[in-house]
Amino acid sequence: MVGGRPLLEYVLENTSFIKPEDTCIIVGYLKEQIMDHFGPSYRYAEQKELCGTGQAVMACEDQFRDFDGTVLITFGDMPLFRYETMKAMCEYHESVGAACTLMTAENDELESWARIVCDKDGRFEAIVEGRDCTPEQEKIKELFAGVLVFDSKKLFSFLPQLGCDNAQNEYYLTEIPELMARAGLRVERYRTDDGNDLRGVNSYEDIAVCEKILSERAAQRDALLAASH
Repeated sequence: MVGGRPLLEYVLENTSFIKPEDTCIIVGYLKEQIMDHFGPSYRYAEQKELCGTGQAVMACEDQFRDFDGTVLITFGDMPLFRYETMKAMCEYHESVGAACTLMTAENDELESWARIVCDKDGRFEAIVEGRDCTPEQEKIKELFAGVLVFDSKKLFSFLPQLGCDNAQNEYYLTEIPELMARAGLRVERYRTDDGNDLRGVNSYEDIAVCEKILSERAAQRDALLAASH
């Protein structure tokens, strides 16, 4: 809970340009409580084994089997993304005809976050999880924000190629953009200017930080509203 509300409420608000009936919530622990709270308007898929983000997307493959279009994937514990940013990212992805677009940002405080690795010409090569970074990769400033947009047919065609040869023995969804880039498909980055958007909740300290940022943003909105009258 952040600000007295479930984290997922913020996420669903910030992606509410997508209709509930087109939104699939991947559940596992406390799935009954989540489904009861958010109700039957949303779709649900169960991740029975917690083996990474790639496996989470595999769990909802049947929900998208007949869908041919844009798919937005984000975490349920990151309340600081903004509606405008999420929507603009999806629009950018479609406008350039990318197979995948991933959100990035800079935030020097988030030392354990995944890095965006590019070639000498600045073209995307890979996302490397923080725990798997080499000392040289740890110096990279551009971080992966945890939000991806895919062409649905291309996403699910690449999913079977995922492996789990990494520090956590998990299926990382973040390998898919790398596989697409190697195959010559277009992988784009969409930068959010506020590095705090990347913050998620894994501890009580994270809750306090997120609540403080949300409070500051609300105060800024109120000040702008007052100034406009």
